[in-house]
Amino acid sequence: DLKQELITGTNNGLILTFVINKGNKVHINSINFTDNYTIADQKLKKRMKGTKEMTKITLFPQKVESPYGDSSLKTQRFKDYMKEMGYLSPSKTKDVIEPYFRFKLFSNSKFNETKYADDKENIVSYYNSRGYRDAMLVADTQFYDTKGNLNIDIKVNEGRKYYFGDMVWKGNTKYSDSILNVLLGIKKGDIYNLETLNKRLGKQLSAEGGDIGSLYMDDGYLFFRVEPVETAVYNDTIDFEIRMTEGPQAVYGNITVSGNDKTKDYVILRELRTIPGERFSRADIIRTQRELGQLGFINAETINPNVVPNADNGTVDINWQIEEKSADQLELSAGFGGGIGLTGTLGVTFNNFSIKNITKKSSWDPLPTGDGQKLSARIQSNGKAYRSYNFSFTEPWLGGKKRNSFSVNYYNTKYANAYNQLTGQYCKSCGDTSYVKTVGVGISLGKQLKWPDDYFNLIYSLNVQQYKLRNYDRLFANLSDGTSTNISLKLTLLRNSAGPNPIFPTSGSNFLVSGQFTLPYSLLGMTSTTDNQYKLPEFHKWRMNAEWYTPIGKAKGADKNKQFILKAAAKFGFIGRYNSKLGISPFERFQVGDAGLSNTQALLGYDIIAHRGYPVYSNSDPKVNPDGVQPTEYFTIFNKYTVEMRYPFSTGASSTIYGLAFFEAANGWYDFKNYNPFKLRRSAGVGMRFFLPMFGLLGFDYGIGFDRYNQNSGIKGAAKFTFMLGQEPE
Repeated sequence: DLKQELITGTNNGLILTFVINKGNKVHINSINFTDNYTIADQKLKKRMKGTKEMTKITLFPQKVESPYGDSSLKTQRFKDYMKEMGYLSPSKTKDVIEPYFRFKLFSNSKFNETKYADDKENIVSYYNSRGYRDAMLVADTQFYDTKGNLNIDIKVNEGRKYYFGDMVWKGNTKYSDSILNVLLGIKKGDIYNLETLNKRLGKQLSAEGGDIGSLYMDDGYLFFRVEPVETAVYNDTIDFEIRMTEGPQAVYGNITVSGNDKTKDYVILRELRTIPGERFSRADIIRTQRELGQLGFINAETINPNVVPNADNGTVDINWQIEEKSADQLELSAGFGGGIGLTGTLGVTFNNFSIKNITKKSSWDPLPTGDGQKLSARIQSNGKAYRSYNFSFTEPWLGGKKRNSFSVNYYNTKYANAYNQLTGQYCKSCGDTSYVKTVGVGISLGKQLKWPDDYFNLIYSLNVQQYKLRNYDRLFANLSDGTSTNISLKLTLLRNSAGPNPIFPTSGSNFLVSGQFTLPYSLLGMTSTTDNQYKLPEFHKWRMNAEWYTPIGKAKGADKNKQFILKAAAKFGFIGRYNSKLGISPFERFQVGDAGLSNTQALLGYDIIAHRGYPVYSNSDPKVNPDGVQPTEYFTIFNKYTVEMRYPFSTGASSTIYGLAFFEAANGWYDFKNYNPFKLRRSAGVGMRFFLPMFGLLGFDYGIGFDRYNQNSGIKGAAKFTFMLGQEPE
């Protein structure tokens, strides 16, 4: 409505008032299709992502008459449903229930004209993908029911179903027709689907590759073009001529980098697989995007290779446009307790450090950065009960010419029994007579391998750890006093192709096999088998980890970065001995259960294997899971299997946030005699992960241990809320 009001005292002045009545929001009661003889209503409704029906519960379904001579109440009689065993088909069962019960918890039933137009195109595209090339929506209408809700009727003309006929290749000189036919994977008689044909030809490029376009572009044919042309349509068959222009093989020309304000050029350039003068390859670009994203201080979501082909001279220039992100982390907390004294934590991690500029005053802005090195330091204290110092440094390119990593770490920790065991009260002097001190130094060298492929790395690690115990029996069984020095060599072979974002991988895999060894001191006569048998612990330890990441469904969102990701993982560990007269070392065993929030315990010589939904357990019986028990002996064997479905809410430079639903099964054993990889504790639940630039990981899970459930305590007794900070345990 429009109102006019003349402004007195002015020339030609007029006030216009627009009166808007928004009316009520319109919800969709029903969607009905007419003349859809081959594809059921329910399947077509699934293609309408933005147009959904409202929730409905009724014993007397309303019959909605369609203006096209059909009804939305398309249900077979219950007698026929049972006779034809329709209960074996979820879609037929849903058709029977639909008029009476429709539950739409997460669907928005409000009508949106723009989304409705898109959904009509989706329906036609779905028909096309099923071979109905001529399908169209000949009419549609909307009308209100007696309650003011909207009914939608759509009249379909399905047309004839078509099939692929002969495929004739033209212009191919590099590869024969037979090779291209195998790679295309479409045979005469297959259901016609133009979208599938274009995808197999590589007209719609994908990161997975495997199409004809990728075959050519990975071999330098940047100027490759392909066009499928219909040459004959007879009855229900369509013949195609695939016209190709291979063009010359291109080589890389000028390669530049932009957007790196802090990071030095050479740090970025050494990660590039696009080397000037070498033959162009699409795989090189994809691999470079992954390598840059793995650095940690480059935003993996915004890496943009600006490709400029030069057809005249057969070269291609690339400007790698990157965006730096803050990857440094700060951990700070403080407190004061009566009797305990000052408690707190101070920790810093710099992921793009420059140690060679540490003496240059001009480089401190506020810290010397840009060389891609990692430096971390952490101090933590809980009065006399606990204190810890940690330091580590990593150079990913030792020498600067090859990807040979170098790492060094040092830690010094003291756990003290600061409470009187009889009274439970804080005791200042107890910590001086009952404690365990741990000092450790580790050095590792890593080398990137070229065979079987350059995703493989071999890492050598030398670790020296000294444990000094004094009247401290809360950590290891049969060991409360004495000094133990653990010297071990660890060899790790890993293959990591997961990426491109290291925080939220969407594809690829990560495999690891490691062996950790000490000298067989007892067999060499270097230690006694009776007196302080753990003075020089001896063992051999084996670990195997495997992880796979698979995208599920189609990517959504404006940037096509919202997609379900399935993670599947399997892990195994075993520690053995050289001398059967000695017990297995109490060090380097496996703690299984809980979420591993107290990850500082790892400094005391065992691996933490988290199991959501369960407390830390010390027995192999899945039905025995007491809360609040701290084991004094840990497992020598473990198995763990995990399946996670992840969904990202944010993958930007400022934060990475994703939700997950998981299923886990794990257990631990003390010897192979009782080992049973199928006797596992099972759990399931949901969780969230928040990766913030300054604080790192913040995560929580709510898990239900199936083997903890009993009728007395119910779900509450079987559920466990777990929290993690800084790093996610295994």
